[in-house]
Amino acid sequence: MSSDEKQVAPRSLAEALRAKDDGSLAALLRARPDLITPVPTDLTQLATRAGTRASVIRALERLDRFTLQTAEALAVAPEPADRETLLALLAGDENDPAVVGAFPHALAALREQALVWGPDDRLRLVRTARELLAPSPQHPSPTGLGPTVAEATAGMSPGRIQEILTAAGLPTTHDAVSAVASLTALFTDRARMADLLAAAPPDSLDVLSRLVWGPPYGQVTAEPAARLRWLLDRGLLLPTAPGTVVLPREVALHLRAGRAHRNTEPLPPAVEPAATHRPQVVDTTAAGQAYTSLATIEELLKDWDEGGPTVLRAGGLSVRDLKRTAVALDLSEPVAAFWVELAYAAGLLASDGEADERYAATPAYDEWLELPAAGRWTRLATAWLSGTRTAGVIGGRDTKERTLAALGPGLDRSAAPEVRHRVLTLLAALPEGASASPDSVVARLHWERALRGAASSDDLRARLARWTLSEAESLGITGRGALSAHGRALIGAESSAPAPETDSGAEQASGPGDKLPVHHHRHHPAPPPQPRSPAELASAAARAGKLLAPLLPEPLDHVLLQADLTAVAPGPLQRPLADTLDVLADVESKGGATVYRFTPGSVRRALDAGRSASDLHAFLSEHSRTPVPQPLTYLIDDVARRHGHLRIGSASAYVRCDDDALLNEIIADKRSQGLRLRRLAPTVLAAQADPATLLEGLRSMGFAPAAESAEGDVLITRAHAHRTPPRTAPEPVPDGPPSPDTTLLGAAIRAIRAGDLASTTPHKPTAAAPGRNGTLPRTTSAETLATMQAAVLTGDTLWIGYVNAEGSASQRVIAPIKVEGGFVTAYDHTADEVRTYPLHRVTGVAELADEQA
Repeated sequence: MSSDEKQVAPRSLAEALRAKDDGSLAALLRARPDLITPVPTDLTQLATRAGTRASVIRALERLDRFTLQTAEALAVAPEPADRETLLALLAGDENDPAVVGAFPHALAALREQALVWGPDDRLRLVRTARELLAPSPQHPSPTGLGPTVAEATAGMSPGRIQEILTAAGLPTTHDAVSAVASLTALFTDRARMADLLAAAPPDSLDVLSRLVWGPPYGQVTAEPAARLRWLLDRGLLLPTAPGTVVLPREVALHLRAGRAHRNTEPLPPAVEPAATHRPQVVDTTAAGQAYTSLATIEELLKDWDEGGPTVLRAGGLSVRDLKRTAVALDLSEPVAAFWVELAYAAGLLASDGEADERYAATPAYDEWLELPAAGRWTRLATAWLSGTRTAGVIGGRDTKERTLAALGPGLDRSAAPEVRHRVLTLLAALPEGASASPDSVVARLHWERALRGAASSDDLRARLARWTLSEAESLGITGRGALSAHGRALIGAESSAPAPETDSGAEQASGPGDKLPVHHHRHHPAPPPQPRSPAELASAAARAGKLLAPLLPEPLDHVLLQADLTAVAPGPLQRPLADTLDVLADVESKGGATVYRFTPGSVRRALDAGRSASDLHAFLSEHSRTPVPQPLTYLIDDVARRHGHLRIGSASAYVRCDDDALLNEIIADKRSQGLRLRRLAPTVLAAQADPATLLEGLRSMGFAPAAESAEGDVLITRAHAHRTPPRTAPEPVPDGPPSPDTTLLGAAIRAIRAGDLASTTPHKPTAAAPGRNGTLPRTTSAETLATMQAAVLTGDTLWIGYVNAEGSASQRVIAPIKVEGGFVTAYDHTADEVRTYPLHRVTGVAELADEQA
C-alpha cells in the first residue's frame, strides 16, 4: 500500500467514530445505551455525547478492574501514548506474562466503548476520562502517582532549575524548557537513575520508599533535614507549595520498576468452593425449600385474608405490624420482610385503596393458587430475579434519614437484578453440587465492577451479593448453598458445562438470559449483561418448572387422627382437605408434619360455617387413615347438640331459647351482667348489647349460641376473603437506559450515518450559500425550485435546509424524484426512506460537490 493510501490518523473522537464500521458502532451503542437516548443526529453529536461527564462515569463504572487499570495507566502516560509505553506501565520491567496476555482485550474494550481512540502509536484517552483518572492534588489517582517533572516545575524559577541540573550532574542549559527536558530524560533513563540513586544516603532512600506507592506528597520544614536536602537538591523531590514536596512521576515509576499500579490484576479472583454435595441432595434440598416458600406465602396471605395491616401515611408497613406478621409466620423480622416484599413483587399483595387503606391479597392471588406448585414457584422466582425492590435495606435510613419500611417507598435498588443474576451465574460456573464462599463471590464482583465496588465489604454490591445467596436459599433456587438444576434452568445455564474460573471474560459475557458461551480467550472482557425478553423469561421459567415438578411432594388426601383430639398431616394436603381442616381444627405445630388440634371452639367454627355434625363425621371418616377416635366423635356431637340451642337476633339484640331453665342460668351468671339482659318472655331475653357482642359474650361463658336472621333462620358464617381491586405488580426500576435491540440499533445507525452525510458532505458554493460553515443553505424560492427540477432530471443528490412545523431546523441530503403542487418527493438519505416535503419549508438548496479522487 502506498503512503497516499495509508489511513490518516484521526484528529478527534468524531473522526475515529467515522472510521468505524456499522458493527463497531452497534457494539458501542449496545455497551453504552445512554448514547442512543435520543438518537444522535450525526457522528459529531455522538462523539460529543460520548465525552460528557455523566456518560463517561457510567462507562467507567462498568469496567472490570484490569480494564480500568489500563485506562488509569493511560491517564498517567504521555499524551498521545504508544501501545508499548502503555503496556510497560502495566507489565513493568519484568513483563508480567499474565498482563501481556490480558492487555490486548482490555485495550480493545476501551476502544469499543469509545473511551480510547487513535492508532496504536497515538493512543488517546477521551478528555473527560483523563480528567477523572489523572492524578491531581484534589483528586489523587488510584495509581498513587504524582505530577510529572514538567508539571511540578511549572512555577519554579529558571535559576533554581539550573541548580538542580548541576546537583544532578547534568550540564546547564540556556532555558527552562530544555532544562526540564534534560531532567526528565535523566529520570526516565534506568541506567543513569540507578547510578544516581546508588550515591544516595540510606536515609534519603528510606524517604523515597515511603512515598513511592503514594500518596506522593509530603511535608517539610523551612530547614529540611540533610536526607531531604539531598533529594531536593537533585530534583528527586520537588516543592509544590510552602512546606509541601512531591515525588515526581518519573522517579516513582523508576522505583516501581515501571509499574503504574502496586498490584496489577489482569485475572479475576477465583470463586472458591466452600463445600461440595451430591447434585441429587442439592436438588431435593432446594425443592423442599421451594415448597416451604409456597406454604409461607399462602400462610401470610391467609392471615391477611380479611384485610391485613393498615398502610402507613408515608406508605408501607409499620414496625409493629411487621413484628406481628413475623410472630404469626414464626420467622425473624428480616425474613418475614423478605416474604412480604416477594408477595408484593409477584403481584399477589397490594393496598386496597379504601379510605381506611389496608393491605390484602389481589385477585391475582386466587389465580396463583390454582396453578400447579411448580408454576406457583416459578412465578415467585422470576419476580425475585428481575425485581429491584430489595428487602435487605428495610430498617435502614434513606437520604432524608427516614426509616425504610417494608412495602414502603425507597426500597428499589436498580443494581439488584444484575447482581442476583451474576451471583447465580458464578455458582453455575462451579462444579455441580458445589457451594461458593461468600467472600470469594464478593471479591469477584468487586473485580468485575471495580469503580462501583468499594474497598470495604459493606458497599451496596457486596450486600446485594450476600443477600442474594441467602434469599436464593430461602426460595429454593439453591440447596445447601449450591445451585440446583431448576436454578440453572431459571438463569438459562442448564445446558452449559462449568467454566474454568480463570477464564473470566467469556464467563462474564453471560448477562441475564444468556447461556454461558464457549470461551475463546481467557482474558476477554465482559460486555454489559443483556436483559432477556419476556418470551425468553417465560421459556426459562417453564424449563425450571419442569425440572422442579417431579421433586415436589405430592399433596396428600388423608390425615392421621389420634385419641388426644389431634390430627397429623404427614405431608402437604390437597387444597380442599386443607381448607376444610383449617376451619375444623387449629394448627398446633408445623414442620415435616403438621399437627392440628380439635377444640370446642374449632368445631363450633365449622358448624357456624354451615357444616352439620353428620357432615363432619363423614368428612373425618373419609379422610382419616385411622379410625375416628371416640373422644373426637363425642366432642363433635356435644358441640353440635348445644350449637344453635340459643338463638340471637337483633332487637337491639335478643336471646331466644325453648329451655327457660337455661335462660335462668344465663341471667344468674355474674359474667352476663355486662350484657344487661332482661327477660321479655319465658323463652326470650333482651340485651342492650349488639348481636355480635352478645354472641361473643355468651360463647366466652361456655355456651354455644347461633345467630339467626329476621326470619328466624340460622345465619351461616363463612370466612370472608377480602381482595383488592385488580393490581399490577410493581415495575422494576431500570439501571440506566435499556439496552437497544437489533432493530433499533440498525435504524439508529442508519439515521446517524445519514445525518453525518448531511453534515459533512461538501457542496458546491453558490452566491446565496458561499460555504456551509455549520449553517443551513439559503436560496430564493425560484432557485430552490429550479435546482430541484434539474436534480429530478439528472438524478443528482442535493443538500437542503428544512424547517418543520414545530420550527426545528435541520439539514438533509435528498435525491429528488418529482416536484409538483408545491411539494418535492425525494429519497431522504438522512431518514433512509422516501419522503415528501413542502417547498415553502425548504430554506435553501445546494448541489453536492463532486467526489474527490
